[in-house]
Amino acid sequence: MKVAIYNNNVSRSVAVAKQIRSLLKQKSAGQITFDADYPDIVLSIGGDGTLLSAFHHYRKQLASIRFIGIHTGHLGFYADWQHTEIPALVDSLLADNGEEVDYPLLAGRIHFRDGREKRVLALNEAVIKRQLGTLSAAVYINGQLFERFRGDGLVVSTPTGSTAYNKSVGGAVVHPTLETMQMAEIASINNRVFRTLGSPIVLSKDDTVRVVNDSRARDVSFHYDNLNILSHDIAWMEFKVAPQKIQFAQYRHMNFWKRIEMSFIGPEGN
Repeated sequence: MKVAIYNNNVSRSVAVAKQIRSLLKQKSAGQITFDADYPDIVLSIGGDGTLLSAFHHYRKQLASIRFIGIHTGHLGFYADWQHTEIPALVDSLLADNGEEVDYPLLAGRIHFRDGREKRVLALNEAVIKRQLGTLSAAVYINGQLFERFRGDGLVVSTPTGSTAYNKSVGGAVVHPTLETMQMAEIASINNRVFRTLGSPIVLSKDDTVRVVNDSRARDVSFHYDNLNILSHDIAWMEFKVAPQKIQFAQYRHMNFWKRIEMSFIGPEGN
């Protein structure tokens, strides 16, 4: 089995990476090797931002890679292991049986006014905003006009991303085994002139959402996960549930609702 270690530069993460390398060399007897280019398992050491970076680094190999998150920061929503549990993690790697759990991703297509297109893949969400002023856009679902949006922006998220920016703007938390995407509004304007649904919507894996930029609003920015596209030339963006999925090694993958409790609520009485 080939393993890659992907860590941030925080001192604790660097120390954990060193500890894992040392223990694997001592215990694996050649059973596990290190391969940063074509690994079977990627150990992400840090926080959620590190996992997002690892995901995008290996996005073209998702079908053959499983991820493991090791938490060394403040909030590691994607992490199943703490930095104090490295010996147990190494033992699990040595006893690997190939089991996995997979979660849906978001596929995005950005069309520019000059005819260029860019396709992106997101683990958490895509966000459409204007750099200055109010976003004005027509929203189509499966080719039919749904609403004409005016406000700060729109968030289209995956189920795992439903706990990130989506949650902060009032979106619902969605279980990650559901093959859906969600669209939530950021400070929409609703009055006698402008009217939107005003609520998040959850769409099926067969649905497509297209957001068409108003021709008068050319300074639209597009952000996906921890990446961004800054352009004055975006014409429209289209989203659907991606055919690819992200796979996590299921040594002891944490129950989703337990993860929600630990991340946002805490122990009873606190």
